[in-house]
Order: sequence, then C-alpha cells, then structure tokens
Amino acid sequence: MKSAAEYLESHVFEARRPRRELQPVVTLSDAVQAIEQALADAEKYKYLLMRALRHHANDTAAAGVPAATSSSFFDTATSVLPLYPNQERMAA
Repeated sequence: MKSAAEYLESHVFEARRPRRELQPVVTLSDAVQAIEQALADAEKYKYLLMRALRHHANDTAAAGVPAATSSSFFDTATSVLPLYPNQERMAA
C-alpha cells in the first residue's frame, strides 16, 4: 500500500504562519484527487481480500475442515486480562 504522501503527485509547498514553524500546504484540488485515488485503491484491496477469503473458504470446505463458528471463538471461559496492573480482571 502507498503512504499518504505518495498519493500527492504535485509539489507540496511549505508556508510559515506567524510565530510558528513551516507547515506543509496542499491545494484543495490535489487533496481531493489524492483522496479519490486512495479510495479507489482501498476498493481494489477490499476486492482482493474478499476474493482470497472466498478461495480460502472453498479450499477448507473441499478439504473437509469444519468452518469455525463465532460461538466457539468467544468461549465463556475466556478471560480478558487488564490493560493496566491496577485494573480488575473481567470475564468476556
């Protein structure tokens, strides 16, 4: 995937605001074009991911591997560990 800066094709110039450092500036039309390109790439990646998931599901079904269900993933015995040591443990 591209980084955010790679979508901007035109030159980004820097402007100095009063009493502040230089800040990058992009024209509105360039920003809109970069967003449209990023959204188009996201759709492409979404399509490729969904296609890979379908192929994986077909391969596991053909091999006779049972599909995982959401109820087996969230078992009631699973505990959630606290993020910080002071917090109490919570049941999932």
